Amino acid sequence: MNLSLSDIVPPLRWTAPSQVEPIASDPGLPDAWWQSLPLDRACALVGTAQVASRLTDLTSACWEHLVLGDILPLLRFTDPADCLKTPGSRDSVHGLFTGVLDKLLETEPSDDPSTGALPEIIDRLFARLDDRQRAIARDRLYFDASQNPTQTAQRATLDELAQRFSVTRERIRQIERDLREHVLSWLAGQEAAPLNTHLSWLHTRLGSAAPADELAGAAPWHRTELATLAIPAWRFVRTLLTGYEQGDGWLVAGGAEEMREKTRQLFSDGPRKLEESVSLVSQLGVREDLAERWLASVPHLRVLEGHVVLWPRGVNDKAEAVLAVAGAPLSPEEIQERIGEDHSVVGVRNQLASDERFVRLDRNKYGLRRWGGGEEYLGIREMIAREIERAGGEASVNTIVGNLTSRYEVSESSVRAYAGGPGFERTQRGWIRVAGPEQAEPYHPRKDVSMTRRSFRSRDGRWWHRVDINAEHLRGSGSPLPTGFAAHLGMAPGGQLTTSTPAGDVVISWHNQPTMGSIRPVLVDYNASDGDHVFITVSDGGELLTRFLPASAAGLPPLNRALHLIGYTAPVASDAEGVRLIGSRIGLPEGAAREEVLERLRERGDRDILGFLA
Repeated sequence: MNLSLSDIVPPLRWTAPSQVEPIASDPGLPDAWWQSLPLDRACALVGTAQVASRLTDLTSACWEHLVLGDILPLLRFTDPADCLKTPGSRDSVHGLFTGVLDKLLETEPSDDPSTGALPEIIDRLFARLDDRQRAIARDRLYFDASQNPTQTAQRATLDELAQRFSVTRERIRQIERDLREHVLSWLAGQEAAPLNTHLSWLHTRLGSAAPADELAGAAPWHRTELATLAIPAWRFVRTLLTGYEQGDGWLVAGGAEEMREKTRQLFSDGPRKLEESVSLVSQLGVREDLAERWLASVPHLRVLEGHVVLWPRGVNDKAEAVLAVAGAPLSPEEIQERIGEDHSVVGVRNQLASDERFVRLDRNKYGLRRWGGGEEYLGIREMIAREIERAGGEASVNTIVGNLTSRYEVSESSVRAYAGGPGFERTQRGWIRVAGPEQAEPYHPRKDVSMTRRSFRSRDGRWWHRVDINAEHLRGSGSPLPTGFAAHLGMAPGGQLTTSTPAGDVVISWHNQPTMGSIRPVLVDYNASDGDHVFITVSDGGELLTRFLPASAAGLPPLNRALHLIGYTAPVASDAEGVRLIGSRIGLPEGAAREEVLERLRERGDRDILGFLA
């Protein structure tokens, strides 16, 4: 037997050695015997009762708050009622532990010569059945498609068997029921005692979760073909493992989903190192040699760079997990690479910029806000203002350049360009301050953003502008922006705004009119085509955020095509609901009448949307 006491008593693996040592030590056993000495050897040296006594003393001293089934999980199979109780009197606990150890020692196959004869014992059970009963057993009761080498083979249905034996399907159902009862009755008899002993050992061998293919190799005779049914013996044994649920290639004690949820809960507080994770999972009854495979099989968990993390569906949650494991700021490109799924860098960047969990720590680096420390990167203009404030209201441009370029990945030319632009004024040679109210007065366009064509407000209050993609965009040409939207971004005539994207900066400048530089790299990333749409805005940190929307299908109803143009693609219950959605996206108050919505669209110049609503 290769099992030590620690293998069958999970609390021994997480209780401090300083607590275990004084209680578990025995003059007849070596130091730390509970970890290194095979259990059968320990019992042979001092007796099963003495080993159980040491375990009972540990329970009284360290684990009285636990139920017995958590201390010795094998009790769940041998004494289901008692396993849910907390420790009672010492004598009762000692008796339960002694009984389990006795059964375990009896059932180790290598020590039990009778196990080699088990296939013959099982064959004697089926030898008493007629051909019809054997066929139902072989092709239906004990059929396993996942292990069948003939891929076209399937479990026989009641109708197929009824046709084969020229009886009704109800008769087949009755024979199947009688056969199950016959097997259960046989298991209760003396002849099945060796098999029942083996089943008890199997529960220990498999633990609370094991790959389904583990069963076939758990004992040498499992692969022996039963002469009566022409199937390997393990397929019959599998049906006798009460309390196990099979699914997704695993045998799981109790409810499989419950076990998976318990596993996920171990990581609800954040990533854990793989070694620690294996130890935690083993406390749930999973063998340590199987723990890593079990972790990899649990949905919404992932082994990432030597850590186990929760891995939900949302890209923002995945980005949080990646950063938590890294423990240091990363670029959107690095985060996307580590996520390793079908998420674009643009999508990752948008989530990082809009989710409060993340903080921008450099021009192209993000961290987790909960880390604390480190200053948030706000964009060059805002950081120049911050440097001026720290200097007492006036600062040297050279000092500002030196401070910002040493701390952030920004170029000297960019800092000097912003320092000489709107929002700052020169006080003396080489020194600047924040411009006064008269110089810093924001530009007021003739139409604000709510009255600007193709500009729409999202549910979070952010305004986006729709760019209808054409051949010029795809070739890399710049494109004009409405003055209302540019002013909403904080721009004014003569100004310039440098925004960042994964592929490089995009400059929005305002000379005769606001103009946005080429966004071709963004469109290439989306695999965009002529007629598609991309909605754009700029984050507080100076990032160009984008949302891509393919052109609407030709057969889409007019109302849905109108909604498509505001970036809404979900179904709506009624025409009134669709119009209400459009009204809220163009800045009208909740409950605006249909005519108000149409009038606002006319004033804004959204003739394409009006055309679908007419």
